[in-house]
Amino acid sequence: MSLKKNGFSKKEKDDIRTLMKFAGIYCGENHHGEKAPFSFKLFDIREIEKKEMPLCQDCTRLLTYGLTMRLMCPHDPKPMCKKCESQCYHGDYKSKIREVMKFSGMYMVKHGRVDMLYHYFR
Repeated sequence: MSLKKNGFSKKEKDDIRTLMKFAGIYCGENHHGEKAPFSFKLFDIREIEKKEMPLCQDCTRLLTYGLTMRLMCPHDPKPMCKKCESQCYHGDYKSKIREVMKFSGMYMVKHGRVDMLYHYFR
């Protein structure tokens, strides 16, 4: 995988922030064991999200996979993953990311983010 030298587009940054936020909500609400601050080896995550995010080992693995798949996406513009013809997520990652997105999206709606309904039904 090669990262762009001129940084990320606004869409890529938004997608990365969304993945991180959803993983953080899911992990915070469902996993109460040992957690460590999330870091990503391919770039300094603090360029996109300043706030430190503690995740369990499973959520760290899922988020790392998700960020890698997002950065490798060959489509421009990138479609929503659930509507994409070429599925990047494989095996357990696909079902787990769906679970995380569904849980976190509904969590946000229940906690006042009604704008998430628009995205959900798009």
